[in-house]
Amino acid sequence: MKNRSALTIAFVTVFIDLMGFGILIPILPSFANRELGISEFGIGVIVASFSFVQFIFNPVLGKLSDRIGRKPIMLISLLISSASYVIFAFSHSFALLLISRVLAGLGGSNIAVAQAYIADVTEKHERAKGMGLIGVAFGMGFVFGPIIGGVLSKFGYAAPGIGSAGLSFIAFLYALIFLKETVTDKHHPSARKSIRVFDLNAWISTLKIPGVGLLIVIFFIITFSMANIYGTFALLGYKVYSLSDQQIGYMFGFTGIISSLIQGGFIRLLSEKISEKFLIVIGTFSMALGLGLIPYGGNIWGLAFVLVFQAIGTGILQPTVLSMISKYSPDKEQGAILGINQSLSALARVLGPLWGGFSYEMIGYQFPFLTGGIIMLFTFLFSVSKLRVQKSN
Repeated sequence: MKNRSALTIAFVTVFIDLMGFGILIPILPSFANRELGISEFGIGVIVASFSFVQFIFNPVLGKLSDRIGRKPIMLISLLISSASYVIFAFSHSFALLLISRVLAGLGGSNIAVAQAYIADVTEKHERAKGMGLIGVAFGMGFVFGPIIGGVLSKFGYAAPGIGSAGLSFIAFLYALIFLKETVTDKHHPSARKSIRVFDLNAWISTLKIPGVGLLIVIFFIITFSMANIYGTFALLGYKVYSLSDQQIGYMFGFTGIISSLIQGGFIRLLSEKISEKFLIVIGTFSMALGLGLIPYGGNIWGLAFVLVFQAIGTGILQPTVLSMISKYSPDKEQGAILGINQSLSALARVLGPLWGGFSYEMIGYQFPFLTGGIIMLFTFLFSVSKLRVQKSN
């Protein structure tokens, strides 16, 4: 690695921030439904609002970080995240809850900046390991966050919000003191490109980069399939499986541990022995199996068994696809291109919860999960076809 300490600092910053985000995951749907009387579709809107803001602002923050540096963007976004959680803690209406999630989405648009930071401090042949580190931060955030959220929920729904705000502020202080700037050439022509809230030409030109466009589309599909369950898994947990908020938090933590183990160590070993294209085949099949079987686990133990396949798929796919996108992207445009990728994945997290909430309420509780499983099955078949083409050339 070019700078191992820089990777560690980036990891800790993202981990603390994502742990704060993870605290709300198991309790947000039940809080909205039980305390505020919001319908399943309304919960989908709340969850989707977070990602819609990321869809708009991920490329903006990514490109801004190419221009003015990674550190200032990370610091501002962490402060915004902290403020959003304070608002959540005192939300007593649909409107206030929506505002809190919109601000959280703006603060959460820093992930592309963190990925660009990782790209800055890693060589291309080690990029998968570096991107895997962000995945580990995600995974560990979703291990400890939901567990903490489940415990804090016993003291009322305001407690998890305050806890999340505190963690994001700690991440801000940590980044302020330890995070070093990695953008040294702020006058490079790519950094001087105009910054727009929605730059269609930049999107089109990015999708035309050889190899990048297809990978971004695959990442979009993967994210959409997972996003179907963001607002509905907790509902399934307490309505169908009769799980408590704490048990739902444990389920999220369980999958986070498995995903983190894959991304933290096994992905490096796998990438040394298996091509990245074949890793995508394995990951898509595992996700298809896991997502499609979630409503048919029978009990908490069967559900945990099924979630293993979903977690393995996520753990393989996220660092692998991100690594490939980064490798095919120009060095001076890492922030902008990874920002566009994160923006499209945010759009998937908008559409996924909307469809998930709608299909759960109008068609049946199985359909958000079946939708994700079927889409991933088609992605698996497509990946197998592409893999054969590559082998035959």
